[in-house]
Amino acid sequence: MRASLIQIDVNEGESVESRRRRVTALVREQAGADLVVLPELWTTGAFAYQEFATEAEPLEGPTYEAMAKAASDAGVWLHAGSIPERDLDGPLYNTSLVFSPSGELAAAYRKIHRFGFDKGEAVLMGAGRELVTVRLPETTLGVATCYDLRFPELFRGLVDAGAETMVLSAGWPERRRAHWTLLAQARAVENQAFVLACGTAGTHAGVPQAGHSIVVDPWGEVLAEAGAGEEILTVDFDPARVATTREQFPALKDRLLGLEPPSHR
Repeated sequence: MRASLIQIDVNEGESVESRRRRVTALVREQAGADLVVLPELWTTGAFAYQEFATEAEPLEGPTYEAMAKAASDAGVWLHAGSIPERDLDGPLYNTSLVFSPSGELAAAYRKIHRFGFDKGEAVLMGAGRELVTVRLPETTLGVATCYDLRFPELFRGLVDAGAETMVLSAGWPERRRAHWTLLAQARAVENQAFVLACGTAGTHAGVPQAGHSIVVDPWGEVLAEAGAGEEILTVDFDPARVATTREQFPALKDRLLGLEPPSHR
């Protein structure tokens, strides 16, 4: 498979509509890829809390429509990052959208772990409740978003649901970039899966972004890593290596905890 991770620059001063047009054009340029991945909340910026409510859109809003058409035009599977979604019942959600090469919505994932420690996203947005996987011809994707990366139980749940390639969109801050790389490799090793993690570049809401989108193989080896600025990171990888790795080193078969309720005396 060929994957392109589009590391968007989200510097302030560009309108949401202008950035949407720019990103749509970038997606269309990836026609040779099988899978294209965008970052978290790229329309607003992940730390631009004051814009979440004003820029929130229904699931099938303007970003949905633009990304569906871009996926169809390019003929690619598109993880379109996430949007601030306004549910019909009122709550906001940090919602990731995945489109098929025909432009159909294949999945929507509402971020489960909200960042902010009782402020920001943690209080402005509702929490998702469902794990999401997407079956592609070559592999099964497990979908996660940014802060989710710190919670290994989510990824273990995705493995149990059949995921072989973890795809994560993020707006990760530069000051914790070391954690970004470390955790991406850890999630790959412990789940014997590929990890494709796409972040943002630039600075918004006063928060410099980490950039350094990364692709990690099931042994924890970094196959490709972007720099700090806007960049398209393209990598070829073989999804069959997941099954091979799990067969050669069957650590997942030795799991004891989490498979059944523990006994008590």
